[in-house]
Amino acid sequence: MHALQKSRKLCFYSAGLAQLLAPDRLFRSRLDRLLDTLDASEVDYVFDRVNFYNKVSSWFDVDNHATRVSDFKYEKRGAYYLDTKRVVRYFDPDLRFSYLFGDITEVPESPKIVKSRPISGGNANSVLLKLNKIRHFNFVSDDQQFTDKRDRIVWRGKCFKASREAIVKRLHDRPGHDIGQVDESKKHQPDYRPFLSIREQLRNKFVLSLEGKDVATNLKWIMSSNSLCFMPKPRFETWFMEGQLMPSKHYVPLKEDCSDIEEKMDYYSANTDEALEIIKNANRHVEQFKNKRRERLISLLVLRKYFERSGQI
Repeated sequence: MHALQKSRKLCFYSAGLAQLLAPDRLFRSRLDRLLDTLDASEVDYVFDRVNFYNKVSSWFDVDNHATRVSDFKYEKRGAYYLDTKRVVRYFDPDLRFSYLFGDITEVPESPKIVKSRPISGGNANSVLLKLNKIRHFNFVSDDQQFTDKRDRIVWRGKCFKASREAIVKRLHDRPGHDIGQVDESKKHQPDYRPFLSIREQLRNKFVLSLEGKDVATNLKWIMSSNSLCFMPKPRFETWFMEGQLMPSKHYVPLKEDCSDIEEKMDYYSANTDEALEIIKNANRHVEQFKNKRRERLISLLVLRKYFERSGQI
């Protein structure tokens, strides 16, 4: 783990653990007041997002393994716990909810709070909250303009899945590509490359985004930068609403095996105006997640809808 990442995690856990010292009743007393901050001009936008994250449309009973708000305790997945605790502590301690922490790629049999879900239909039982945001919601301030960057594509990461490994092995030694896996245990392999910081990666015009166990971690910082995101159509979504990203509007679409990557690089190197338009749209998508008041409000409404649909409130 590198110094900047260690610093961000230290701040995240320090702030999160400090908040746990405050009694939950202080947060419960503020719930109605916070919900009242919803401005008439943003009602449609807010509830569009609430209904995107929580698609449960019929009544349901929480399962036998549901946890009471008052019994929700710290566990191994600390980042998931702290992010969930920041929301559930605003509600009655006797309300019960079910959750699955980690990289969730299947739809549960009954409604549960999750970080990620498949984009394809039939995912209403996967209720999204903004979980593990210390890892996934890393936006950047990029002071280098697209036209001043190097005319090549970059990627760094670990190859958790065979599909990602196959792409990296095929592309790692091609001209104009700075692509490689960073697993220290695989240094002997020809596709190994040393770590590159985000800032170093953003010296390139194009950055490749590849899904891993679920979503691609680097997608958020790419789309907040002045580099152009290249990726196959995503199969999973999180609070970032990957399922609402449109190919050729928010990112450059690639075939599943990325076999058209050189063709797309040549095209957007020659068509700068189109590249800049995609970058502008990507930046605009990112901006909506930076309003902390509204993000908290949406989270509270997503969970309130869960409690309503389960007949608890």
